[in-house]
Amino acid sequence: MNWFEAAFLGLIQGLTEFLPISSSAHLFVVGKFLPSGEDPGAAFTAVSQLGTETAVLVFFWRDIVRIVRAWWGSLRGRVPRNEPDVRMGWLVIIGSIPIALLGVLFQSHIESTLRNLWLVATTLIVFGLILAVADTVASQRRELKDLSYKHGIIYGFAQALALIPGVSRSGGTLTAGLLMGYTRESAARYSFLLAIPAVFGSGFYELYKVVSGHESAAGPFGIGEIALATVIAFVVGYFIIGWFLKFISTKSFRPFVWYRIGLGLLLFILLGTGVITA
Repeated sequence: MNWFEAAFLGLIQGLTEFLPISSSAHLFVVGKFLPSGEDPGAAFTAVSQLGTETAVLVFFWRDIVRIVRAWWGSLRGRVPRNEPDVRMGWLVIIGSIPIALLGVLFQSHIESTLRNLWLVATTLIVFGLILAVADTVASQRRELKDLSYKHGIIYGFAQALALIPGVSRSGGTLTAGLLMGYTRESAARYSFLLAIPAVFGSGFYELYKVVSGHESAAGPFGIGEIALATVIAFVVGYFIIGWFLKFISTKSFRPFVWYRIGLGLLLFILLGTGVITA
C-alpha cells in the first residue's frame, strides 16, 4: 500500500508543483485521505521536488547552459558583465539567498509548527486573493530583459514565503512579478529558474537525512518509495511546464484563484466538522 500511496503522491507533486496552488499543501492534504492517513512529511515533499525540478533542468536545458556559460565566462573576464545572461545568472543566485537563509533559520518550525491545516487553509485563500488582485492590476509591460537586481531580491523574498505550506512557490513569485509589472510568461520563466538552487539545495539536504537515517527525516515512506514518487513527479512535471506556459500566454490566473479559495473553504469545513484533524 505504501508503494501505491507514494506513486499517487508523486503524481500529485508533478501536477501541482508549477501551478500557483501549492504542491506542499496538496501533499499534506492528500496524505490525510490515503489509507495510511499520514502526513508524508517535509522530507518526502523536499525530495520528491527533486523530480519536478529536474524536469525544469531538462525543459530549460539550453537556456540554463547558456546562462551558466555566460556567467562563468564573466568571472574569467571573457564575457562582458552587462550581458543579459550574466545578469540572469547573478539574479538567480541573489534571489535564492532569502529562502536559503530563512529555511535554515526556521527549519524546525517549517517541519513541525507550520504543517497545520488551519494555516494551510488560511494561506490558500489569502494568497489566492492576493494573486487575483495582482493579476487584475498588472500592467504586464516588462519582460525578463527588464529584470533588475532590486526586483530579483523582491522575487527572492516572495519565493521564501513558500516555506509556509499553502502559499505556493510559483504563486508567491508569480504574484510578485505581476505586481512589479512583468508579463505572466516572464514571471513564470524566472520563477522556474529561481527555484533551481533552492529546491535542489533543500531536496539533497533532506535526501541526505533520509539516507543517513536522521530521526527528523523519519516518515511513512522508505527510500525506494520516495524514489518512485520522485521519478513520477519528474515525468508529470515535465509535461505540466509546457502546458502551463502555453496556458498563461493567453489566459489569466483566475481558474487557479477560484481553485485555491474553494480548496481553502473545503478544508475549513472538513476541519470544523472533525472529518480531518489539523
